[in-house]
Amino acid sequence: MTATTNATAVPSSKAAASAPATGLTLEQALDTYERGDLRRAERQFRTLSQRGLPLGDYNLAMMHLRGEVSRPDLKLARELLVRAAGRGLVRAELALGSYHEQGEDGKPDLVQAQSWYLKAAEHGSVDAQVAVATAFYLGRGAEKDPTQAATWYREAAKGGDVGAQYLIASMYETGLGVDRDLRLARYWYDIAARNGDEAAPYKLKAVDDAIAAAAGAV
Repeated sequence: MTATTNATAVPSSKAAASAPATGLTLEQALDTYERGDLRRAERQFRTLSQRGLPLGDYNLAMMHLRGEVSRPDLKLARELLVRAAGRGLVRAELALGSYHEQGEDGKPDLVQAQSWYLKAAEHGSVDAQVAVATAFYLGRGAEKDPTQAATWYREAAKGGDVGAQYLIASMYETGLGVDRDLRLARYWYDIAARNGDEAAPYKLKAVDDAIAAAAGAV
């Protein structure tokens, strides 16, 4: 499980195991989970969920989705994620997008997936921004819309996603969804190259050559 907390300190395993239920914290429940005590972690996340803690809802839902509880309940997982999302937890919105994309309840629903990814994207999730952009780019779960695809790839690129940096560069290079702009293409290829994209250095050189050729033709 990749759930995190903003706390800077995590109690020791001994403290987490001995803490009374009334004083249970998210950090203790996460520590229990990381130690592999899944039964206790389930109980602790359920307690936090019952108290109205969004990350309690989220982590309990993820345990159900991953089959880490004795009786996994995908419907309950969805309900918990919807409640957490309603309480402002962006990662729950992202998880709901994945839930519907993967068809956890029996059949993929790309329209519902896009709806949840869009909520998470608007709230700043870079992963969701990539998912939304790709849906618009390919026409999966949304009408094909290169302009919207470029908008969301650009946002994800600003957020540090290397793939999005390369793709928005390509869109500026070809004029797909944006006005063709070789200098902006160069800007994003350069960033993608600096961040480790293997193809970006070659594209950067090609764009430099195109810019030089255009300058020489003036």
